[in-house]
Amino acid sequence: MGAPSSPGPGRARRWLAAARPRLPLLLRRAARIALALAVAPWLLLAVAAALTKLPPELAAPEERAVSTVLLDRHGTVLRELRAGDGARARWLPLAEAGDRIQRALLAAEDRRFAVHPGVDPIAIARALGQLAAERRVVSGASTITQQLARALVPRPRTVRGKLGEMALALRIEASLSKREILEQYLNRVAFGPGLRGVEAASRFYFDKPTADLSLAEAAALASMPRGPTLYDPRRGAGPLERRRNRVLDRMLAAGLAGEAEVARARAEPIALAPKGSGLGAPHLVRAVLAGALGPGAGPEAGGAGAAPLRGRASSITLTIDRGLQREIEVLAQQTVRGLSDRDVGAAAVVVLENATGEILAYVGSHDIEDAAGLGHNDGVLALRQPGSALKPFVYELAMEQLGFTAATVLPDVELSFPTADGSYAPRNYDGRFHGPVRLRDALASSYNVPAVWTAAALGPERVLARLRELGLGSLDREPSRYGVAIALGDGEVRLLDLANAYATLARGGVYLPVRAVRALSLASPAVSGVAPAPRAVSDAAPGRGAVSDVAPARGAGDAAVDPPGRGARVLDAARARVIVDILADDKARIASFGEGSALDLPFPVAAKTGTSKGFRDNLAVGFTPDVTVAVWVGNFDGSPMGGISGITGAGPLFRDAMLAAARVRPPRPFDPPDPELLAEVEVCGLSGMKPTAVCPHRRRELLPRADAAALAPCDMHEAVRVDRRNGLRAGACPDAAVEERVFERYDAELTAWARAAGRPIAPEEASPLCGPLPGGDGVPPAGARVRVAYPPDGARFVLDPSVNSQQAIRLRADVPPGVRRARFVLDGRPIEVGPPFSLDWPLVAGAHRLRVEADGASAGEEIAFSVE
Repeated sequence: MGAPSSPGPGRARRWLAAARPRLPLLLRRAARIALALAVAPWLLLAVAAALTKLPPELAAPEERAVSTVLLDRHGTVLRELRAGDGARARWLPLAEAGDRIQRALLAAEDRRFAVHPGVDPIAIARALGQLAAERRVVSGASTITQQLARALVPRPRTVRGKLGEMALALRIEASLSKREILEQYLNRVAFGPGLRGVEAASRFYFDKPTADLSLAEAAALASMPRGPTLYDPRRGAGPLERRRNRVLDRMLAAGLAGEAEVARARAEPIALAPKGSGLGAPHLVRAVLAGALGPGAGPEAGGAGAAPLRGRASSITLTIDRGLQREIEVLAQQTVRGLSDRDVGAAAVVVLENATGEILAYVGSHDIEDAAGLGHNDGVLALRQPGSALKPFVYELAMEQLGFTAATVLPDVELSFPTADGSYAPRNYDGRFHGPVRLRDALASSYNVPAVWTAAALGPERVLARLRELGLGSLDREPSRYGVAIALGDGEVRLLDLANAYATLARGGVYLPVRAVRALSLASPAVSGVAPAPRAVSDAAPGRGAVSDVAPARGAGDAAVDPPGRGARVLDAARARVIVDILADDKARIASFGEGSALDLPFPVAAKTGTSKGFRDNLAVGFTPDVTVAVWVGNFDGSPMGGISGITGAGPLFRDAMLAAARVRPPRPFDPPDPELLAEVEVCGLSGMKPTAVCPHRRRELLPRADAAALAPCDMHEAVRVDRRNGLRAGACPDAAVEERVFERYDAELTAWARAAGRPIAPEEASPLCGPLPGGDGVPPAGARVRVAYPPDGARFVLDPSVNSQQAIRLRADVPPGVRRARFVLDGRPIEVGPPFSLDWPLVAGAHRLRVEADGASAGEEIAFSVE
């Protein structure tokens, strides 16, 4: 079979001639089909866009999350707390972004942003054409709106996912203005690993606001959304620099930057800002966000706690000084390392500005990362026993309510005080008793017995009430729980509250709450519609040092802290000034601490140390007119240290911290005492009274004017005629054998100590060489009193059934000179005793009453005790 013949030219011409009348119809059909094919996808996309819901982040912008930047009082970044999704994010209104970043982003991502409806057909056609020609992706077609849609609703990189992204982009364009879309893009797109939004990236990479970026820096940031990890400059600046230069070229080509401007930007190297440790004041940050500085400042009260501020405030300006904070952090670390061989495992320091109550430094532990030392604990807020650090407030209260002065003589002898469990006999740190001591010396040398005696005279109820007024609200148990030992810190307080109590002294007795926050910057409520964050309300009640008032300011999203109030007067101004004078008296503390102790600084400082029972806590607290420093050294697990006291443990760190604070607040002398309130007078060195001609030692003392005017003459020194041949009292001796000597007189409470200490007490016997004394021998002086020295009133003794031998206590009496015989009257039965006026008495179950009597002396009060 032959091959089929092909149509010849004639046949083709005939076919064309027959088809010519129908050609326009075919073209029109083809055009309509092509148009339908071109329009249908966009119609379907428009329908899909209409059915697509606007993401809730755009519909309810108050739900957006931002990270919170913590700044020090000078604006230095301390650290950044990431948003709930783990990203650094700071919301930036478009009006505050500056034009450079906007121009750079438009050139880099979407030059037709102003004219397209959310999807750019021209860019899509270009991308498809390049893909067909090059058989690879040469350029993308995503608009800024599409990228925003992708950031809000991530989708798989499939055709279906791409269509969903385009539909959402059209929906966004129909709902928001171009400026609103660009603002959302600037704040929601990733500009680096863990960085959401341009402001967070600008602060992180260049440490400056977006509006302050140079064109080169703006172009660098605009390059990052294309590949946040690829263009991360921390992995190397080469890829980012090449991408930045391409963006600059596109800006030039699009007329978004001039040639000279682009040339300068291309020549600028990518210089990243140096990074600090990022852990500034971690314990303080945690305390502020948790509302732990005091009731009323926590999230449950709408204060500066985690719920209201974290993710709502873009920045929190704290009161601390970063330089001082860092220096004291290092000092605390050095202290713990230096005392590690003495079983010291932790330290904490807080520094306050007296005038405002603001925290200048807050070191909760020497190292928050020290797991072995439990460094995550916060020693500034932990409850610890303050030891002797409470004594100044006990003495000030006695000055107000008992008429004590700095010259009042207090007993430092063996004393016992009743407790619920028996009796309590305080002892001094040095293991000795010092007899009669003036209040100044008792406080400066931190003697325990006079402080407990004073607390007993006041009563624990009054002492506790005053301590709570000073902000020590953690002392919240019944007075009987603490007893008179409250004077020695038998209770637990926070270092922060103790520091503020001392700052109250420095302010002349005026209490102010502690302040930790100076200002807040909220998440731009004026621009985005975000409701202002709640006010962080200060609770000014004593014991509740809190984050101070934070109120919305007039600017976009800013909030400022109200200035400190006038405060509440807690301490009498004159007596508080006397306590300051005592605490700043280096000479008065020499007896206990020696010369050149850690409390001796090159400028005036009022200071006090404290050591808790068992050497578990060391404290040192003190102030200049401008700052208060409080230091704790110990172990967070409560284990004892190796014999370290407040002066040797916390004292050196206190000294170093005070020197550091002095570089921030240059020291100055304390203001002189107000002459209308206080007067400096001369007193007898032994009695603290107005000196007489026989007083051998005199001191200058600061007293309230009314007390100075009422000062009575000294009655603890007396001139006595003695027989020079034997030192006994001279009766009818010839003048040649008589001389007048000065002796000391003590009441019953101090006589036993004076005898044991060998003090110069006048002889009781007359010289046998001269005849009897006028008025008889061995007669007590006028007004002499005897008293029960032991047991104390209300004491309770419990018989031990496991002991077979007889159980007894020693009854003791305080008897003044001149008394040769005395008698205990026990349950109405007299028992004669002589020097040293004590008696071993076998315990007998039951309730008992006891008093002491002596001829010529007034009997002391009858006491009651029981044996069970």
